[in-house]
Amino acid sequence: MRHLRWVTVLLLALLGLLQWSLWFGPRSWSEVRRMHAQLQARQQGNADARAHNQSLADEARDLRDGMQAVQDRARRDMGMIKPDEVFVQVLPASSPLPPVASAAAPLQRSVAHARP
Repeated sequence: MRHLRWVTVLLLALLGLLQWSLWFGPRSWSEVRRMHAQLQARQQGNADARAHNQSLADEARDLRDGMQAVQDRARRDMGMIKPDEVFVQVLPASSPLPPVASAAAPLQRSVAHARP
């Protein structure tokens, strides 16, 4: 009977050691959950990067193959317009109105800057 008690204590100690590494060791449940969340974040980042790379590849193909993309880029980035076009800017209703430029405004500005 005494021998059975020691075996029971030994088995409980062994079980405790195994449980300790499962809950608090370097490969514990919390570490696995943290690594799983990190993996999901990296997979999402990779998916976003793939989509961005695809859009860049599409844009590069358009720039290489077609003039429409070059014209769109020039209009958007450099404000270029064709000689027979009229530039119209539509502002949201919540934005303040821009100042109205008059013919005398450039002269007044240049005179104001010329003063010491």
